[in-house]
Amino acid sequence: MLELILRHCTLPDGRSGIDIGVDNDRIVAVEAALAAQAATEIDAAGQLVTPPFVDAHFHMDSTLSYGLPRVNQSGTLLEGIALWGELKPLLTQEALVERALAYCDWAVARGLLAIRSHVDVCDPRLLAVEALLHVRERVRPYLDLQLVAFPQDGVLRAPGALDNLRRALDMGVEVVGGIPHFERTMADGAASVRLLCELAAERGLRVDMHCDESDDPMSRHIETLASETVRLGLHGRVAGSHLTSMHSMDNYYVSKLLPLMREAGVAAIANPLINITLQGRHDTYPKRRGMTRVPELLAAGVPVAFGHDCVMDPWYSLGSADMLEVAHMGLHVGQMTGQEAMRSCFAAVTSTPAQILGLDGYGLAPGCRADLVLLQARDPVEAIRLRATRLLVVRGGKTVASTPPATAALHLPGRPAQVDFIARRGDAARDS
Repeated sequence: MLELILRHCTLPDGRSGIDIGVDNDRIVAVEAALAAQAATEIDAAGQLVTPPFVDAHFHMDSTLSYGLPRVNQSGTLLEGIALWGELKPLLTQEALVERALAYCDWAVARGLLAIRSHVDVCDPRLLAVEALLHVRERVRPYLDLQLVAFPQDGVLRAPGALDNLRRALDMGVEVVGGIPHFERTMADGAASVRLLCELAAERGLRVDMHCDESDDPMSRHIETLASETVRLGLHGRVAGSHLTSMHSMDNYYVSKLLPLMREAGVAAIANPLINITLQGRHDTYPKRRGMTRVPELLAAGVPVAFGHDCVMDPWYSLGSADMLEVAHMGLHVGQMTGQEAMRSCFAAVTSTPAQILGLDGYGLAPGCRADLVLLQARDPVEAIRLRATRLLVVRGGKTVASTPPATAALHLPGRPAQVDFIARRGDAARDS
């Protein structure tokens, strides 16, 4: 007798009619017509069951602070940074914890059970670090929160930032962050990359740097990050976030850069909602899209994840912890409308960021942790199209959130009483 069986599931790889058996917080069987019985059995009715969504890039210390101490009137990146600087002296640990916990509630309801959050270490009080370390322990039973020590004002530019960053790591922050393009000079930016990668190598930690979040094609710190990754043997432990300058670089240089990133095992994290909003602000027309070269990175063998980045904070006044909204925007901005390309956008908010974060036991195979999301959709493309309802969210075999199916009542003569947004035409084409 198992604890839980989800029957008649469709999986992201296309398998259908699959039963998933769960016991002792682990998946113990993934097979058709599972003969076992369970204390709880749920009929997925052919709908999509996926591992949970994963956000590879977020700022939980600033989330839900929209309007404090004022609204970003220009909507630009630089005003957002200035506004955050105004807000930092006013922060309290209690408010930081309350907002972060509220956001984690949103995340769980959306099937988002793992988040990598950058936390600003340029405030010598390290209030945000202490608050998010507390939140990490509070949410551990239902959400994996991984923290990045992020010197928002530049590790060399801001007085005491390097010492603060080391203190944050000593307190238990797991990942080394940076922002080389915000240092005073290009040379200082490169020096900061070397310094921070050496620090990560000494401590055996991962690296995730805000890198080249600029429209300047000469902002090329990702090249230094890849080089330092090779020099220090950090393969598979390093990510470059944003990389928006790549959309402005000439093609010849990019043809050299992409193999360097692949050789180094450096992952890329794009943030479609924010990149399309904050970049290209100095352009008239034509306006640059802002997001990095996702299709080209994938074609070169570089892992690419999508992050939400911000929700209702000094940089972005929208958002709801919905990683399918992120994938939906990434798909459109990257013009990734082929079938495999659309599926890669689903992977960019599930399996790929799980790999980048190094999540243990992630997946849909026997032995994996029983973290599952049942979606009101029949495949990953449909899930993105509909921003599908999360019918059921399971953590360690226990239900942590559920949402009724999305339906609409119609009052039209000669038409059905309800509308079903699941497409019924084209099944033969989909299955062929």
